[in-house]
Amino acid sequence: MVARRNVALSDLQRPAPGGPSGRGCAAPASGRDLGSRQARVAGLRPDPISFLMEPGFDVVTGAFSYTGRFIARRLLAGGRRVRTLTNHPRRPGAEDIDVDVAPLQFADRAALVESLRGADVFYNTYWVRFRHGGLGFGDAVANTRILMSAAVEAGVRKVVHISVSNPSRDSHLDFYAGKARTEEIVRESGVSWAVVRPTLIFGPGDILINNIAWLLRTMPVFVIPEHGLYRVQPVSGEDVAEIATWAAGEAENNTVDAAGPEIISYMELVDSVAVAVRRRPPFLYLPPALTLFAANAVGMFVRDVILTRQEVEGLMEERLVSHEPPRGKQRVDDWLLRSADSLGRRYASELNRHW
Repeated sequence: MVARRNVALSDLQRPAPGGPSGRGCAAPASGRDLGSRQARVAGLRPDPISFLMEPGFDVVTGAFSYTGRFIARRLLAGGRRVRTLTNHPRRPGAEDIDVDVAPLQFADRAALVESLRGADVFYNTYWVRFRHGGLGFGDAVANTRILMSAAVEAGVRKVVHISVSNPSRDSHLDFYAGKARTEEIVRESGVSWAVVRPTLIFGPGDILINNIAWLLRTMPVFVIPEHGLYRVQPVSGEDVAEIATWAAGEAENNTVDAAGPEIISYMELVDSVAVAVRRRPPFLYLPPALTLFAANAVGMFVRDVILTRQEVEGLMEERLVSHEPPRGKQRVDDWLLRSADSLGRRYASELNRHW
């Protein structure tokens, strides 16, 4: 069933009963028009507005959440009609996004097919950040398979799958191995596809950087795993949405990174947040295990999962750095300074947002 905003839904994130890559290359030329080819030769992204203005509707998972919200807003601004598959139709701010609403119900595949039927592009942002409430990375992979099979049966023209930078099927980190498996599901589906691999996404509604700011504002010390010199390459949510909608208009299947214009160390990122919020407590450099212990202690206080082992190890392995020319334009320090007054004023709970 499809409805307008704010229909009452139960928790529908559970997997259906019975179910538990190398680097991407630069985007290939589409051959659609001379301007598009010239822009790519110059290292620029073609303007996706012409694609956005075409008639039809698109489906976005989690349009009231984080990454999906950026994509939905981009599509709506381009004149597209949007339907979202979501478990949280009453999330704060949902009333500001004019979309059709359907439940993200993995146990009812037929309903998923009907929700996707007639869609031109399916933007899939679905994933889980960590294991919780009986739902883990293996379940998220199985649910992605359900989504893809439903999209194929519904006749969706193209799937744009939001993955993560540097996924690897043989990674010892289940987060990145699981992401690689979902990419394989998308590529093997038989439908036209694009895979977009963001690094560290920042922007309004951010949890990670907001909570770094909250810790800097409230704690007597700020804990950093080891030396803090491992690198990150933040990308704005708006840039991710632009890259995703551009990829949707490409004729060929492609895998592209979504990364910002700067590569900085994690310590430089924290320093930039500290400058923005005008408070820099002493930094305490600890081994990863003790960092997680400290994060768990604060997590008990705020009743949330602040940091996971998968995230710490992925960060220290520099998995949030792209090996492609950057497609993002916005700098994280510019956004931090613009957002300084509100950033970190309140703790942002992952569990409250998604569970």
